Amino acid sequence: MNVPHRYHKTMQDTQTILVVDDEVKILELVKAYLELEGFQVLCARSGRHGLELFDHLQDSPNPVSLILLDLMLPDCSGEAVCKKVRLESNIPLIMITAKVEEDNIIHGLTIGADDYVTKPFSPRQLMARVHAALRRSRGKKTGESLLVYEDLRINTEKRSVSRNGETVNLTRDEYHILTLLMSCKAKIFTRDEILDAIKGADYEGFDRSVDTHIKKLRAKLEDDPKMPKYIITVYGMGYRLGEA
Repeated sequence: MNVPHRYHKTMQDTQTILVVDDEVKILELVKAYLELEGFQVLCARSGRHGLELFDHLQDSPNPVSLILLDLMLPDCSGEAVCKKVRLESNIPLIMITAKVEEDNIIHGLTIGADDYVTKPFSPRQLMARVHAALRRSRGKKTGESLLVYEDLRINTEKRSVSRNGETVNLTRDEYHILTLLMSCKAKIFTRDEILDAIKGADYEGFDRSVDTHIKKLRAKLEDDPKMPKYIITVYGMGYRLGEA
């Protein structure tokens, strides 16, 4: 695929875009077009590497502003990557995939993608979608990055947790579990769903390890961990946030 020598470059602040795809030609093409548009570009050929780059830049002065993500990756699936990113951030995420079936597109949008581009695609159209997603992101209200339940607050952009205005220091997995529960307050999450969210679909662990994380999380959040009011056990099913 050829890249044009001249391409219209828009005026904008420098932003970092992460491209995750196992096809070298796709990475090179998309990177070239994005750089012509004035973006800083990071490339990853696997889901795990993509998550490592995303996490590394989360608290940096120039974090990732948008992710272009292939669904079919060799190690950690694009679906698992999308779910983990959504536990930590609301940044725009555009899926790029050869899967053209309507059910695949709907599922991708349901788990957190902002847009969906099928291969083969027009690079110029992809650039237009990138700019549109970034414009929508800039137009969002700051409050959309906050998850609130009673006196618990999570700032998903800063990845900070507080209770009654006091900072609560959580481990990575504890943060992911609490964010998951607070993102859908009415839902009962099974142990498998929680494991999938915090470790990814390819993680081979034991569902009872979730109980250990919950116990430690309650110790940090609850006045009386034996009578929790935030994280409730639904026997035989899993966990949910607060009262029914």
